[in-house]
Amino acid sequence: MAISSAICTSFKQEILVGTHNFTASSGNTFKIALYTSSASLGAATTAYSTSNEISNTSGSAYTAGGATLTSVTPTTSGTTAICDFADVSYTSASFTANGALIYNDTQSDKAVAVIAFGSDKTVTSGTFTIQFPTADASNAIIRIA
Repeated sequence: MAISSAICTSFKQEILVGTHNFTASSGNTFKIALYTSSASLGAATTAYSTSNEISNTSGSAYTAGGATLTSVTPTTSGTTAICDFADVSYTSASFTANGALIYNDTQSDKAVAVIAFGSDKTVTSGTFTIQFPTADASNAIIRIA
């Protein structure tokens, strides 16, 4: 099993037929789910699954399905279209995660992107934050060049 960072192949086709709307105030609802190192996620992932999703070992910081993302309306940086989200924090959390899946909750949980953390990341009675990169042509989490 492995998690590899990728924009999901199915997502690339779905944007061409207008499946996903990232507009901040009126678009679809996007979520981010966290996974253990036993998950198999990458470019071929097509939808959210509970298989090998993490569970919170104490408290209620993480719930199945993950957190709802706050979308920033897509824009351009040079000739690249970009999409960004506000950072997500789980407070009073105790869990280990190895990667994450961004998916469209509005559109049948269709997969958007997989983020590999590179190794297990553990939090014990603390705050676990997913910090999205700078929203520019070189770094934005979703870029179409």
